[in-house]
Amino acid sequence: MKKTFLALGLALLNFGAQAQQSASDFAWSVGPETEVRANLVYSLASGQELKLDLYLPWPRSKAVPLLVHFHGGGWIAGAKEGSTLHLLPYLAQGYAVASVQYRLAKVAPAPAAVEDVRCALRYLAIRANDLKLDPQRIVVTGGSAGGHLALMAGMLPAGNRFDRGCATPEQDRWVNGKEPAVKVAAIVNWFGITDVGDLLQGANAKHYAIEWFGAMPDEQRARLAREVSPLSLVARDNPPIITIHGDNDGLVPYSHAQRLHEALNKAGVSNQLLTMPGGGHGGFGREAQLKAAAAIQAFLQKQGL
Repeated sequence: MKKTFLALGLALLNFGAQAQQSASDFAWSVGPETEVRANLVYSLASGQELKLDLYLPWPRSKAVPLLVHFHGGGWIAGAKEGSTLHLLPYLAQGYAVASVQYRLAKVAPAPAAVEDVRCALRYLAIRANDLKLDPQRIVVTGGSAGGHLALMAGMLPAGNRFDRGCATPEQDRWVNGKEPAVKVAAIVNWFGITDVGDLLQGANAKHYAIEWFGAMPDEQRARLAREVSPLSLVARDNPPIITIHGDNDGLVPYSHAQRLHEALNKAGVSNQLLTMPGGGHGGFGREAQLKAAAAIQAFLQKQGL
């Protein structure tokens, strides 16, 4: 019995040492082999520069996939720097990563944030060749309001009205009126809002959503809420979508994930809903987080990403 416990103890110590070494290897490899381009100005709106941070594998001999991240905060709070550590797993897998600032409600109400994330995508797609990014392998992600914006960024069709304020290449700006198409290969949605109107009135109303719309008239508010709801954009040509959502979420109802999943299934869109039993608004814990990570990785691999 003593020998058994001794063997088990040695095995656990060895496992701990291996885990520590693995973490050390990860830190020493990802850090020095990543080029950081901070605060790149991708747009001008509401009298301010809108910026993104770009993390690029270095050196790059060929085009790499790109992960574009939008922070959460109910469209009224948060910053692009607040979720930087969430991006490390993608850097470890060879992705370039962009973390995007967008206008919050105190600067500009809805639909400003939607316009901004579309402009950020265009900025990156236009510069893909120069940056050695693969424009056919762009994945968008975010949590909560960031999940909503990731869905909007990836599901909006070409030529939609929210793209009209985005800067376009000089060779096109002065000679034609075309809007460059931006293609998203997949969406990783962490408990994002899918029915904005549901949060503006009724049993699920949340004041953060009300603040995003501000004082606009009720009729205009209802119409715009439909326009900026991912559920209104479900179509057969949507990119593949994986959603992670806790079934005890008090800020974004779990029904938002369920309804999106059902609508995507009906439209024939490749998608997956990973439910976190008892999970709230994030903070799922290590075991559940690793489960989500494995599901995301398998889902992206299935899409060739």
